[in-house]
Amino acid sequence: MKEISRRRSRRMWQAGLILSCLMTQALGSAAQTPMRWEGKAAPQAQVSRSGYIDRSSAPSVLPLGSNFDVRQFEAVAEQLVAKRRVPGMAMAIVHNGRVLSARGYGITDTRAPLPVDGHTVFRLASLSKAFAGTLTGLMVNDGTLRWDTRITQYDPNFRLADPLAAQQVTVANLLSHRVGLRHNAYDRDLEANVDYATLTRKLAYAPMECAPGTCYGYQNIAFSLIGDVIQGASGMPYGQAVEKRILRPLGMNDASVGLDGILASPNWARPHVRTRGGWLSLTPKASYYHVAPAAGVNASALDMAQWLLAQTGHRPDVLSAPLLATLHQPLVATPTEIRGSSWRRERLNSASYALGWRVYDYAGHNLVFHGGAVQGYRGVVAMLPDRDLGIALLWNSESSLPTGLLPTMLDRAIGLGDRAWLDVEFDEPSLFATNGKAGAAPSDADDAGTTSTKTTASPE
Repeated sequence: MKEISRRRSRRMWQAGLILSCLMTQALGSAAQTPMRWEGKAAPQAQVSRSGYIDRSSAPSVLPLGSNFDVRQFEAVAEQLVAKRRVPGMAMAIVHNGRVLSARGYGITDTRAPLPVDGHTVFRLASLSKAFAGTLTGLMVNDGTLRWDTRITQYDPNFRLADPLAAQQVTVANLLSHRVGLRHNAYDRDLEANVDYATLTRKLAYAPMECAPGTCYGYQNIAFSLIGDVIQGASGMPYGQAVEKRILRPLGMNDASVGLDGILASPNWARPHVRTRGGWLSLTPKASYYHVAPAAGVNASALDMAQWLLAQTGHRPDVLSAPLLATLHQPLVATPTEIRGSSWRRERLNSASYALGWRVYDYAGHNLVFHGGAVQGYRGVVAMLPDRDLGIALLWNSESSLPTGLLPTMLDRAIGLGDRAWLDVEFDEPSLFATNGKAGAAPSDADDAGTTSTKTTASPE
């Protein structure tokens, strides 16, 4: 019966990602409003009286490409840390409901090196946004919230430059960055450690680009108003709600929310920045932890494997297939994403934002994605529904180099020829075991083009 249930869940997830609209029966509440995508109602999937998506038209899972080799990907991660391109990494790969890999690589701290393993906790930065969307969806499922709940219902003092606009902002607007503000409103003040209450009040003076719900503008401060809504509706602090509804039920036992959470972890990776002397470890900055829904979750490789299993439909006891279909449904176009890094320019045909997730057309394949960065940490998460594949990469430095491993893995998953997204040879023997010295100082070698000075919890 468990196997039948797992197959059913997987197929429903795939069908749901045809982009079903919010379905009253499927989400267990009569108080739902249809989501919109670029001004048009999203196509509706066939729903049975029981509320399950009709699987008759659901595509079967396609096999992974013949050159998709988990051991090779692990070897590349080992090379990256052995050559001190990054201090430490974590990688999780799931496929067809199975964990293929959930490991750590390298060291936690160049000052006091300890090995990174599957339980080592990393800061997730903007990968946290999907947790906020998922938690909200769970509360919509149980009738505590609606997607069209107005923010002013729980925060009557919420203001925008247009007083009428503030009255129109909904839960779904927050989670899809359709508040109407310019990108990253007051993030510089956030980085300067201005307190959250002051920052939310300043939104009343932020320039408006459009009416709420009609255009895209990526936010951290405005996005995190969802935490206030969740606390008001649930009666518990946002971090506690995430732990109760997501982390503990999924068995994400290393995961936590907030600066206190990562500092209390017995095994966590310190952030690193590039200096002339090599990688320098720092104390984590508190600033983006002030906006926990946008950037406050911490997790290990083993945690991320469980998160991927749930988001790919293999934990229906926690996340139902109709809920996942809603969370992964594109709501607003984000065309500037296509003009980003080289793999985006060459592989993406379209880009949109859903509810805490990005959705791409990757070389003709649906890709659910998010990336993020704060000072000293970066990460990416991606899922290919037609392959039932999930990937998470986390690392404790500002180097952008490991990002190239993701399109390499995606290309191999869908059977595309090798493209040099990484300057690492796949057939090169791993140097990790023989040359990787935990106590060695970082290299002074120039990593031209592979580092980033980005310090915000911005998308990858």
